[in-house]
Amino acid sequence: MLTTQTTIGQLMNERKSVRKYKEGVVIPREKIQNLLQQAITAPSSSNLQPWRFLVIDDPQVKKELRTIANNQEQVETSSAIIAVIGDLSMYENAEQIYDANFEQGFMTREVADLMIKNSRALYSNLPEAVLKNIVHFDAGLISMQIMLLAKDMGYDTVPMGGFDKVKFAEKFNLPQNEIAILLIAIGEASTPAYGSSRLPLDQVVRFMN
Repeated sequence: MLTTQTTIGQLMNERKSVRKYKEGVVIPREKIQNLLQQAITAPSSSNLQPWRFLVIDDPQVKKELRTIANNQEQVETSSAIIAVIGDLSMYENAEQIYDANFEQGFMTREVADLMIKNSRALYSNLPEAVLKNIVHFDAGLISMQIMLLAKDMGYDTVPMGGFDKVKFAEKFNLPQNEIAILLIAIGEASTPAYGSSRLPLDQVVRFMN
């Protein structure tokens, strides 16, 4: 398990989107596994956890990926790319998930059985467009956790939505129920990241009386 070294506020302020990485920096796969183990504590719709990951750290494969990711330099020079994938058939895991909730004492058997029944009935009948919206939303939740945890480990990241998702699915043989959502580059910055401004808070927040 990772040990948090900084406050969440510090991490949010220190995290920047980095596009220039030190080449040749290797992040042990065990570290990436630990990072993802922590990240999957993120919330998700009905706790169905639709995220799947492809970790791409082979230099040749990253080079090939760059050609379908708008030739973005960081795809090749970062230590690894964490591809966040969405599983449109996530409801098929309802029994496994809620059985575990019961076994770990989080809910009664009756509640677990009801959640299994309701989740499978609801999600299996949703239009594909709605399922895609759900998995995109949940992918956003876990992606932010990945980036903050990476920063706490001393690594930098940048999220990338600009890539050919059809070609990505073809290259990595994604099954029909899985869709590519986001690429996250992770590594060590070679130059300081640019700062970026934010709109004034009173421009984006309204309190309702």
